[in-house]
Amino acid sequence: MKRFLTALLTVLMVISLGACSQPKTDAFKGGTFTGTAKGFAGDITVEVTIDDNKTITDVKVVEHTETEDIGGKALETLAKDVVALNSSQVDTVTTATVTSLAFIEAVNAAITAAGLNPEDFVPGEVGAVEKTDETLDVDIVIIGAGGAGMAAGITAAQEGKSVIIVEKAPMVGGNTSRATGGMNAAGSHYQEEAGIEDSVELFVEDTIKGGHGLNNPDLVQVMAENSADAIVWLDSIGAELSNVGKAGGASVNRAHRPVDENGKILSVGTYLVSKLEEACVDNGVEILLETQATEILMEDGVAVGIIANSPTVNYTINAGAVIVASGGFGGNLEMVAELKPELEGYVSTNAPTLTGDGIKMAEAVGAATVDMEQIQIHPTVVQANGALITESLRGDGAILLNAEGKRFIDETQTRDVVSANVIAQTDSYAWLIVNQAMFDDSTVVQKYVDQEYLIAAEDVAALAELIGADEAVIQESLDAWNTAIETQNDAECGREGLDTIAYNVSEGSYYAVKIAPGIHHTMGGIMINTNAEVIDTEGNVIPGLYAAGEVTGGVHGGNRLGANAVTDIIVYGRIAAQQAAQYIE
Repeated sequence: MKRFLTALLTVLMVISLGACSQPKTDAFKGGTFTGTAKGFAGDITVEVTIDDNKTITDVKVVEHTETEDIGGKALETLAKDVVALNSSQVDTVTTATVTSLAFIEAVNAAITAAGLNPEDFVPGEVGAVEKTDETLDVDIVIIGAGGAGMAAGITAAQEGKSVIIVEKAPMVGGNTSRATGGMNAAGSHYQEEAGIEDSVELFVEDTIKGGHGLNNPDLVQVMAENSADAIVWLDSIGAELSNVGKAGGASVNRAHRPVDENGKILSVGTYLVSKLEEACVDNGVEILLETQATEILMEDGVAVGIIANSPTVNYTINAGAVIVASGGFGGNLEMVAELKPELEGYVSTNAPTLTGDGIKMAEAVGAATVDMEQIQIHPTVVQANGALITESLRGDGAILLNAEGKRFIDETQTRDVVSANVIAQTDSYAWLIVNQAMFDDSTVVQKYVDQEYLIAAEDVAALAELIGADEAVIQESLDAWNTAIETQNDAECGREGLDTIAYNVSEGSYYAVKIAPGIHHTMGGIMINTNAEVIDTEGNVIPGLYAAGEVTGGVHGGNRLGANAVTDIIVYGRIAAQQAAQYIE
């Protein structure tokens, strides 16, 4: 199916390009040709080398702004595939479809620039791959190389255990790569250094309140108690989350974020994934990419390994313990709609690999699930492609305006509350507004501008023209917001904690992005206890089987607070590994 889609794209490209240029009919002279197309985050430019025999001998991506951990690695794979097949009709990379299609379009443009027809470059015959069977023995096998899986793998290796992680995607990261906000932690040394007063008790209270009391309080307690230590552990592997901001539903600033050498805020996900991947290498954790787990092996009620498959190998991996860290099911829109029909038709912020495989494998060996119908929508999502606009911007001072140019909600309310209020506005959308100062201090904001999500408006008149609202109404909203900050009293929307706002967006030039809610997080999943042990349908522990991260249920209840997902994956990924290491001794 993927190859059909890319072939169709090639044909359409030929038709569109053929109207203005005709392929040369004389003898072809080889060379290097350039093509450009718009990707997920900006233009992708490639150089395609074609010899005199019209064979593609090399493809180089010379310029792109795609996310390195997702788009960047996809481009590397695609470039090799084009050369191997001597054709642009290659399979798209599952986790980077938009990037893949743009790359193919750029290659087609380069071929056309050479005076050739991309359609004539038919994929070479690829013989059927003869798969081999391989049996591996390891102390701990982990399903999924996202944040939880890699945190577990590193910790297990630090405990002296041999570790294999299987990951069905061609790169590590999973949904963690898409995290943009931060990591909540209470009582961290970074909070203390910033003079922020916080406590485990307040963290627990905020989380359970945000989850509408549906959370497993014991799981929340353990997450909060271990959050500050998790920050210290991340420090130890070179992942420093030194900037502390505020996410929705938090009483104080506790969302820890990375910064670059200039002090500009970075996206937490791509930063963490790169640091975790480096630590996996440093600690000898083996990661098998493009290797999908299909079954958890059991003997006498005990988990003893997994079955997994790559394009070339059928693996049987025997292990002393199994950790499931394969993420949720927010990328499986059919499963989402089946569990919560009212979400049918919503876009998703999730990686397409987040399909609930781990939950299904665990259920097949008797695991219980919890809160499966609890599916979160995030209020600030770009509807064209499901790109997430981080709520940490609202914590820093960004505001929401409706189609009429009016504020309508405390922007730091929990995600479900803000989403419901966005849906209640005219045509169920809103505009998120930041200013020049936020742009100057944040690489996250700068990237949103590069991706053409945030559009610049030099003054209120330009902002009014951009969002289609009355200039006077917008000015009135900005003036009221300025008064709220000056008086520490938001009479309009009741926003609290105004003393923690870092930026007053009523001042300076502006940037705005049109947003609406999208499927973001699945709170339900495999039932675990505070040791990250998987619980069966009879309420008993399944020996040797552990789970961590979004694949589990119970931590977040009916609604996850922003910046709690990263806390969850690091804390419970580490606990799962520590408990598994103790179990097999």
